[in-house]
Amino acid sequence: MTLLSVQGLHKSFGGVVAARDVAFTVERGEMLAIIGPNGAGKSTVFNMVGGQLRPDQGRVLLDGQDITAASPQKRFRRGVGRTFQVAQTFLSMSAAENVQMALISCHRNSNGLWTPARERHRDKALELLSQVGMAEAADAPCSSLAYGDVKRVELAIALAGQPKLLLMDEPTAGMAPRERAALMDLTASIAASQGIGVLFTEHDMDVVFGHAARVLVLLRGQIIAAGTPDEIRQNEQVRCAYLGDEHALEPPTGVSSA
Repeated sequence: MTLLSVQGLHKSFGGVVAARDVAFTVERGEMLAIIGPNGAGKSTVFNMVGGQLRPDQGRVLLDGQDITAASPQKRFRRGVGRTFQVAQTFLSMSAAENVQMALISCHRNSNGLWTPARERHRDKALELLSQVGMAEAADAPCSSLAYGDVKRVELAIALAGQPKLLLMDEPTAGMAPRERAALMDLTASIAASQGIGVLFTEHDMDVVFGHAARVLVLLRGQIIAAGTPDEIRQNEQVRCAYLGDEHALEPPTGVSSA
């Protein structure tokens, strides 16, 4: 069964159409990138899949179950993990404590227990940090870590919920080129070994073409191309969209940018 099925998503803000009839799938272990010029609707589509936005029309199915109306918290507990463009960690807490907080939330045992929080799920937190190459920094506060390392801790936090699907919003933003490749290599390895589907947005085309199995291209809220990285590289309409030559494009009538 397909892991993620996005069916006919539509979203408008006032008179501006941000997404129109967006449909795609993500399989287990697959890395799918969504790209497009600024204002193409990437964030809108991404946030409808993540639950931050409700679509006006369409459905989001995870493992065949309709999660369109589910909150981000409910999606997390159903197997949807997420990382953010700006890493979301508690800077005053250690790397291990950050992961432990995610594990406590996942297990719903934040209240009514006498055991101090710093002792709960520590072994599992260390295991997750080891997966992302951060075991040696487990007790270091996140405020003392390099940004690339904080992004790795955030990945461990996302993995705490044992996700089936991992959403990554601009995962390499703010990172040096070598760090970008290392993070995405790590993500690809984990996704393949654990059968996790990965949906990510990204502006760095080296990251996209080097790691995505398939690429979706949005323009003015609608998918204009989908295929392998090689197919997308050779697509004339995609090249025109990124060059900004709108006269060479034939976008759908009535679709506005957002």
